[in-house]
Amino acid sequence: MSRTRSLMSALRDRLGAAEPLGPAPLPVIPPPPVRVYVPRYQTTPFAKQAAAHTTALVGIGHVGTRYATDVVLQFQAELAVAHQAVAAELPEGWAEANHLLPLASRATHHREFLLRPDLGRRLDAASLERLRAQAVKGVDLQIIVADGLSAVACMGSGLALAHALQAAATARGLKVGTLVGATRARVWLEDEIGQEVGAKVAVILLGERPGLGTGDGLSAYAVYDPRVGRTDGDRNMISNIHARGMPPDEAAHRLAALAAAMIEQRTSGVSLDLSRVDAPVERGYRAPQVRRKLVGDAGDRDRDPTRSAR
Repeated sequence: MSRTRSLMSALRDRLGAAEPLGPAPLPVIPPPPVRVYVPRYQTTPFAKQAAAHTTALVGIGHVGTRYATDVVLQFQAELAVAHQAVAAELPEGWAEANHLLPLASRATHHREFLLRPDLGRRLDAASLERLRAQAVKGVDLQIIVADGLSAVACMGSGLALAHALQAAATARGLKVGTLVGATRARVWLEDEIGQEVGAKVAVILLGERPGLGTGDGLSAYAVYDPRVGRTDGDRNMISNIHARGMPPDEAAHRLAALAAAMIEQRTSGVSLDLSRVDAPVERGYRAPQVRRKLVGDAGDRDRDPTRSAR
């Protein structure tokens, strides 16, 4: 054995190589308790009272540091409603069946419409020709019913809102143009349509981007002197038009008042003096709203507050 190996062997012996340490003892693990107590569902009295007057997510409570199970399931169900609304399409021939002049944007299918907003802002060639040939020209108000991002909303209350707006505007002495139904449409499509018919004001009623539990909401965008190139700063809008938000009948009167003010002031958007809009009388406080429960039994949690944490 070499000198180096002898020194290394002697060093190992001095460090205890002949008597190595054994494994460390395992810690003592206490046995589980006989029963696990689940934290109770908790919310505050203020949240309970506030939740009775709005469909917003107020007072959902918690179980420990987590949402209750039925709250999470409600989130998922409402998100599914929103996804379904965005994916929905107007049936073939829907506009004609409802006595609307059928128009379509340059987006050729629904997926392209979602991915290419620019194509939804201009009419395709066939629709442009149809509009020029069949629509009434030189009107005060041009109304467009469109699918937007929720065909569900368009089919639900879009047509009713269009007819109510037509009646309200006529009652104010405004000449209303041919009602138009636009497919795969974005807001700015109203600019080209209004420009082609020579309308003083164009209003597009389209399904708005769905939120949790509101896949049926409409938005209305109005613009004075519509023409291609108008910006969002040139428009005024009313959103959340649905049964649980602003009812369509009320929205129609507000839109008619808005259109009349635009014609009187000869402007719209940020330069419109809203204090001079002859708006209807405020409705005051509305009845308490209830958020529709999409999953489970609404009474389960009252009977057993710990059910959702199990």
